[in-house]
Amino acid sequence: MDCLKIVISKGLGIGIILGSVLVKLPQILKLIGARSAEGLSFNSVLLELFAITGTMAYSIANSFPFSSWGEALFLMIQTVTIGFLIQHYGGNTIKGLGFLAVYFGLLGVLLSPVTPVSVVTTMQASNMPAIIFGRLIQAGTNYRNGHTGQLSAISVFLLFAGSLARIFTTVQETGDSLMAVTYIISSFCNGVITAQVLYYWNSSPALRKKTE
Repeated sequence: MDCLKIVISKGLGIGIILGSVLVKLPQILKLIGARSAEGLSFNSVLLELFAITGTMAYSIANSFPFSSWGEALFLMIQTVTIGFLIQHYGGNTIKGLGFLAVYFGLLGVLLSPVTPVSVVTTMQASNMPAIIFGRLIQAGTNYRNGHTGQLSAISVFLLFAGSLARIFTTVQETGDSLMAVTYIISSFCNGVITAQVLYYWNSSPALRKKTE
């Protein structure tokens, strides 16, 4: 049974990492295709990026196996891209470029030996309120708009499934309770956004304006 758990955990971990390479690609393509970021909250993206970065830095600092956190690397790259696109299509391309420069500069410092492990641990502990507030901001935006705008249903569903699977792999591969609780909270918050996507399935910005 223990061997089976290890095999399942490794398989899920590798599957999550492979899936994470493309998990937000539908969202990125949807933004580029519509040339609009309507319905997406930049503040929500920032908080999500904070949580992803914290998990990645914490895992590297504790030498956790790549299969237990690897998707954070690919999610980070895609989330940064979405953040830039939100600024770009909002008419703030210069701000978007500044956002990229500042983020990668801070990331370099965070992953360097200069940063104490205690700082990284505190950042990981701060993930829980960051995830909650980030998702609440997006959920509030969806509720006020009466639709999910350019939010990609495929990306939302994949994130929800991935966070659920990560609960098992984290317990199995790291035994780290802080990371496990983070993924439990993340699953709940992603579940709220998933429920909104299903609820507003037949609503769109154009249909909403027409109704009004």
